[in-house]
Amino acid sequence: MDESNRFVTGLDVGTENVRAIIASVSKAGEISIVGYNEGKSVGMRKGIPANLTGPAEAIDRMLGDAERMGGYDVRSAYVSINGSTVISTNAEGMIAVGPADHEITDEDIARVEDMAVSGRIPANRDVLDVVPLEYALDGQGGIKDPLGMAGARLEMRACVVSALTPNCENLKRATMTADVKAERLVPSVVAAARAVLTERQKENGVAVVDLGAATTSVAVYEEGDLQYIGVIPAGSNNITNDLAIVLAIEPELAEEIKTRFVTGNFNSDKSIAIKVGKNGERAFERKEVEEVVKARLEEIFAEIRKKLKAAKYDQRLPEGVILTGGGAKMRDIEIFAKQALEAAVKIGTPTGLNGVSEPIEKPEFATAVGLALLAAEESHIPATLTKKSQKIKKSGRLNFFKNIFSKF
Repeated sequence: MDESNRFVTGLDVGTENVRAIIASVSKAGEISIVGYNEGKSVGMRKGIPANLTGPAEAIDRMLGDAERMGGYDVRSAYVSINGSTVISTNAEGMIAVGPADHEITDEDIARVEDMAVSGRIPANRDVLDVVPLEYALDGQGGIKDPLGMAGARLEMRACVVSALTPNCENLKRATMTADVKAERLVPSVVAAARAVLTERQKENGVAVVDLGAATTSVAVYEEGDLQYIGVIPAGSNNITNDLAIVLAIEPELAEEIKTRFVTGNFNSDKSIAIKVGKNGERAFERKEVEEVVKARLEEIFAEIRKKLKAAKYDQRLPEGVILTGGGAKMRDIEIFAKQALEAAVKIGTPTGLNGVSEPIEKPEFATAVGLALLAAEESHIPATLTKKSQKIKKSGRLNFFKNIFSKF
């Protein structure tokens, strides 16, 4: 492997699963997947850490195989953040920059960005990203990049993405407990969009819906930029729990029914029995199962449509809706989504990747892949991985001795 390459990591910390992608980036900017893994998540509740030790142990356990595959030890990563506290806010700002022939500089752009955010984002929220939608110079709008232009007054219209500060800090602490520094927190649906959307789709108008285990995130893109983000506190686990309650069965059996037999192409006329268990000893009426699943899906997609209406993009997306996340694996889910949203719907998967990419070209890996791609593209990210031979991953026992020796 080329020693001049730098390495980046995308870490998707979800409520049900934790996924990681390790990629190498050449001097020419070519990205190649060198390692990946997924494992069960612990200590997360609706996208928010419920404690620090659970997520840290899950991250540490899951990263082991990914590091061995890539031959590098992960020290930092781009990390996904989720939960209903992740929102977008429209903001505007205006500053005077000088005489009419003043040339707009990076400092001017930074000042107007600060002005747009100031007073609009509460003190208890962390700004995750400021997406410039439009600039105006001396009243002339429609400018995408004013750098180097001349003008006396600079205005900005932006989409500001933020999340509650305690949630951000606790997520950073959880990853740090696993000996991984969160270089940047990125909303999961934004990362997924980076992995599955084309520039044409973002320009024409498209929505990405990330169907997670406990949350469902919605992001809208138009004219090449993010326009809106919203998160619904419900996901595919709600379907599993509904089945477990109505059918009076354990969640593991309900999950088996959901993954093996449920489809988004509902047909109430079916009355064939569903048999599950090692010897098919449990049987349920398909019609009853479909009624439970359909009721929950109708609720989730009604909330998705409310988000699109709130953003004023309901039935206004030429490129339709792209579904990602573990919930998008349900068979024929796009058929149900098309009827519920009255829009064209596709399943989004990461494609066009180099390296060991085939096993991760799945909708559930979209967020982790997108995080790695974002980390690779942002040049200020330092080389965050070192040779596995130079550092041994700290196990609980090694940490124990380290704590003892540190006292001396």
